Amino acid sequence: MSDYLVIFALLSIWISIFMSIVIISGAVHFWLKRSRHASKITRLSRYPKISIVVPAHNEETVIAKTISALLALNYPTDKLELLLFADNCQDHTYDVMQQAIVRSAGTLTDIQIVKRTGGGGKAGVLNDALKIASGEFIAVYDADAIPEKNALYFLIATFLQDPERYAAVFGRNKTRNANQNFLTKCINQEIVVTQRIQHVGLWHLFKIGRIPGTNFIINTKFVKSIGGWRNGALTEDTDISFKIMQSGKLIALAYNSEAFQQEPETLKSYYYQRKRWAKGNYQVVLANFKHLFDHSHWRVKLETFYYSCTFFWFIIAIIVSDVIFFVNLLAMMAGIFHSGIMVPFNFSASNPQIAQLLSYNWILMILIYLLQINIAMSTQFGQATSKQIWIALLSYFTYSQIFVVVSISSVFSVIIDVLFHRDGSKWVKTKRFTD
Repeated sequence: MSDYLVIFALLSIWISIFMSIVIISGAVHFWLKRSRHASKITRLSRYPKISIVVPAHNEETVIAKTISALLALNYPTDKLELLLFADNCQDHTYDVMQQAIVRSAGTLTDIQIVKRTGGGGKAGVLNDALKIASGEFIAVYDADAIPEKNALYFLIATFLQDPERYAAVFGRNKTRNANQNFLTKCINQEIVVTQRIQHVGLWHLFKIGRIPGTNFIINTKFVKSIGGWRNGALTEDTDISFKIMQSGKLIALAYNSEAFQQEPETLKSYYYQRKRWAKGNYQVVLANFKHLFDHSHWRVKLETFYYSCTFFWFIIAIIVSDVIFFVNLLAMMAGIFHSGIMVPFNFSASNPQIAQLLSYNWILMILIYLLQINIAMSTQFGQATSKQIWIALLSYFTYSQIFVVVSISSVFSVIIDVLFHRDGSKWVKTKRFTD
């Protein structure tokens, strides 16, 4: 049995490393090409009308700054509609929204503030917005997201490059409280790697895009044609991304569109947020797993395979390899004092080199992890510092391992939902902090 576990761990590590190198190579090539060109603001061929939707559930702490940033966007005000939803709020979000609009006294007059009491979560809010939106596009910003003034401009500029193929365009999200504590520093690294390496690499190599929770636009007519968002979806962004890919349309990357979002500052808040994300992604992957074996679009198949590897295969492989590594390590240390103790995972007593190879591969995974973080940080101004290397090394043995715990917890939660017919769409709201 131990031999099969070693083989499984080795093959999984090699495949994981290969996939990582492919994505990193694509991202590096992308950034090397873009480094020669500066982003310029020029007049667009046309300025389509955009309905900006802001779902807000108990967001009185952060909503005012978001509204202020949205009203300052570099986009013609006669082409903007702002739809603010106070969704089932038990705080003063609705009142803060009204006060923020009054204080702005700006030129944007097409504003609606909706006190919503319906269900469906964020997806329900977006579907309600779909019914009243008058824009050619719907732009979504979370209540804690502060877009850079040209964020919307770059989203539209990217869409106009290929309007026949693009159904949606997504930008980047950056951590606005990155230096708050060790947790937010680790989250910042994770987000930079996800968006500067994984998203960029997948788009550059395969034209696979992923709608994030915030800072994206989607064609209103198109989203109506696919039935809108799935009410109650824990990760409505991932869910609709698969629907778009299934249609054959593309979700384009606007790498220069940026928004700043607030991340959890406590471990408890982080755990519940990531558990919701992981659980939602598990639900989406399970729902789309059948597409690996049907006649679905190849991008759907590739994305399903990528998600399946990330959330199922590699998680199991990480657990197995960690167990093998630490059990072998403890056996080697114990063998110093008691010569009769043998290394349990060594692919038979005559091949201790296999155990050594597994240890080398485990170290290689750490080096790949550090490599992608350093490459990602080097593509973002002010992030490539020696301090980031030490944070990355420490986070591998602490922060990154939390994801394994979150994944295991999420899997059990999904299983229990199915077995006991429990409502799996309920989630704990991410706590906001004053900044």
